[in-house]
Amino acid sequence: MTPVINKTLPDFEAHATSGVKFTPQSLLGRAVVLYFYPKDNTPGCTTEAMQFRDQHKDFVKAGAVVFGVSRDNMASHEKFKQNLELPFELIADTEEKLCHMFGVVKNKIMYGKKVKGIERSTFLIDAEGVMRAEWRGIKVAGHVEEVLKAVKALKKAA
Repeated sequence: MTPVINKTLPDFEAHATSGVKFTPQSLLGRAVVLYFYPKDNTPGCTTEAMQFRDQHKDFVKAGAVVFGVSRDNMASHEKFKQNLELPFELIADTEEKLCHMFGVVKNKIMYGKKVKGIERSTFLIDAEGVMRAEWRGIKVAGHVEEVLKAVKALKKAA
């Protein structure tokens, strides 16, 4: 079931770095920023992760927890997280369950070949587990600030 704006997230379970088990129920009471990115250790994804890292204290102050999601495995995620000193967890969606659930798997052209890839996307879930915003096919520049603004607006509305 695909999550829909202003609807409660369907139940699911995902595994993240540091042995964290992610379920929508386990995070009730806090806003959740779930950002999907194509691949660990690639230029755009590294920049995006560093921007979420650099603004992380502001997200926490606004009552949000951040999770990055890609199809990379846990070992790749742990290394990426360690190298960039990321203060948030990364979900290893190796079977693409979350990617398909959120509809972020898209056909792309790489080096002249059609491949299935992750469309850079971010979803904002409120403290009650309701999806409040989505950004799809985004550009990295300025995106993290935009998401932070939306998180702060959520807090004011609560």
